[in-house]
Amino acid sequence: MNSQNRALSDGALELLKAAAFDLSPEPALVVDPNGALVAVNEAAEALFGQGLGLLMRGRFGAALPPGSALVSLLDRAVEEGVRVRERGVEISLFGHPSFEADGAAAPLGDGSILLTLHVKGGALGGERTGAEQAGLRTIVGLGHMLAHEIKNPLAGIRGAAQLLKSSARAEDAPLAQLIVDETDRVRRLVDRMEAFSDDALPDCRPINIHLVLDRVKALAANGVADGLQLSDHYDPSLPPAFGDEDQLIQIFLNLVKNAAEAAHSRGDGRGAITVRTAYRHGVKVRAAKGQILRGAPLEIKVQDNGPGVPAHIRESLFQPFVSTKSHGAGLGLALVAKLVAGHGGLIDFESEPGRTTFRVLLPIASEEDMPA
Repeated sequence: MNSQNRALSDGALELLKAAAFDLSPEPALVVDPNGALVAVNEAAEALFGQGLGLLMRGRFGAALPPGSALVSLLDRAVEEGVRVRERGVEISLFGHPSFEADGAAAPLGDGSILLTLHVKGGALGGERTGAEQAGLRTIVGLGHMLAHEIKNPLAGIRGAAQLLKSSARAEDAPLAQLIVDETDRVRRLVDRMEAFSDDALPDCRPINIHLVLDRVKALAANGVADGLQLSDHYDPSLPPAFGDEDQLIQIFLNLVKNAAEAAHSRGDGRGAITVRTAYRHGVKVRAAKGQILRGAPLEIKVQDNGPGVPAHIRESLFQPFVSTKSHGAGLGLALVAKLVAGHGGLIDFESEPGRTTFRVLLPIASEEDMPA
């Protein structure tokens, strides 16, 4: 192919890319290195309407309210140099009604950032999708039923199996022990499901999130993460979180446990887990039982270098009975999402082969929350 044909081919390719950008059903915007909005597609024009003129005037961030989550999302993409996303972003323009969307920001290589929005996306936090709400209502009902209708018979079965074992022949003793072990396993499953039926609010108070994470790491290092590289990158300037210490330990121990299992599955002895903390401006979520927006800027990431989350379950990973493990109950992440939501926070994840990151956003303690 001569240089002229190659140039024509490159030009045709650029036209195809431009057409794909404009015809995309998702609103898309391009912000240049100076912060100016330089391109939008038809979906973005339809979404913002007359407000688009405000966005196009000067710097993109200057047209948005102070602490805008969109500005924070763009800053993260520039800072990290990779595609980043945010669920349940509150988007508002001066003088225009606000709305929620899932957002993604991706560097384009020349310093510009491609920002895409999915307006109907749901946040895995204070405000859940209909499917998630229905799933949790179902699991709450199951928790109540199992607690009252199964625990007592289980205790009787276990006691009978122990009596049989004490008088059984040597060759039959393993069968009696099998009944005991399986009864204990069902009891543990019931206990985990019963946790979903507890609607009590968390006992929140100011807490140093790094002390929580250090305790989780110590527990993991002597257990599930034994043999893995376990490191941290903390922001020492973080303000206190506002949360329930026991529940926060439960949240992050579960996430680290999942990360450890993924890292171990590499099978090459090079599994690694990294825990990071940061402060993210402009992140707001709706309270679990109301419509009041509150800040959740405290970011905690748990990252592993395992094989990644299978694509077919990514959209439903936080729903009950969804698991990547062959013998998993699929309740761990559903419970984590419930506890995070109870704190008025958000949880999401990004996954590809060799890198999976779960991100939790939590509120910080206000001056009124601090002890006198």
